[in-house]
Amino acid sequence: MVEWFRKSKQGLISQTRKDIPEGLWTKCPECGEIIYVKELEKNLNTCSHCDYHFKFATTEYIKLLFDDGLYEEHDAGLISGDPLQFKDSKKYTDRIKAAQKKTGQNDAVISGYAKIDGREVSFAMMDFSFIGGSMGSVVGEKIARSIERATMRKIPLIILSCSGGARMQEGILSLMQMAKTSALLAEYDKVRAPYISILTNPTTAGVMASYASLGDVIIAEPKALLGFAGQRVIKQTIGADLPPGFQSSEFFMEHGFLDKIVHRRDLKRVVSQLISHFT
Repeated sequence: MVEWFRKSKQGLISQTRKDIPEGLWTKCPECGEIIYVKELEKNLNTCSHCDYHFKFATTEYIKLLFDDGLYEEHDAGLISGDPLQFKDSKKYTDRIKAAQKKTGQNDAVISGYAKIDGREVSFAMMDFSFIGGSMGSVVGEKIARSIERATMRKIPLIILSCSGGARMQEGILSLMQMAKTSALLAEYDKVRAPYISILTNPTTAGVMASYASLGDVIIAEPKALLGFAGQRVIKQTIGADLPPGFQSSEFFMEHGFLDKIVHRRDLKRVVSQLISHFT
């Protein structure tokens, strides 16, 4: 007799699912939209659905802002020392070497001369991928020299900030950069040329408390994290809940600490207009 109803021991046969290669898609942390990475890059690393600004490499800001992406770099050879012989989970010197290998830069800022719509500027651009864009002696010195070059030539100064603040591995020497750069900006003010400070996500602590907040015009990208101390520290200090959106570009704009919030696609146009207006 044929056993018509005997259960087959063989399981269902299905095609093996092909894994989707990593790095093709990413999720917007603001709206949750799944975005094709190539489309994100075409849109200057901004979400096409909610305009959230993803991290943007320093080299990409250079291409975005400067004519033909060209610039004349200065002080590239400056390298941080280790004055405190600092060591936590690893030596400070090892952290510096690892960051240099990762970024191809000697420290967390690129500086020099460039042109924006044909007008020469002295610039400094911070790189968050180098130890969180932290400000040590080299960063402070390169910022200071950028200010001095702008003062000497009486040309506009552009500083783009992206930093977690002063570099703890250099202790008081990193904090001294706040006073040094602020004093030089006071001298630069006498030449009556514009200093445009651009704040990106994040700009905090010692950098925010010094040259980043001293621009003749201060502009920021949308929804950037801005401020001095962390929210938890502030909340514990004042013993009160913080308002919604605290330490965002929009909150700063509402309370008079910013002059303008600028979408990344409009950044060069706005900076060029400001330079034209002031000069």
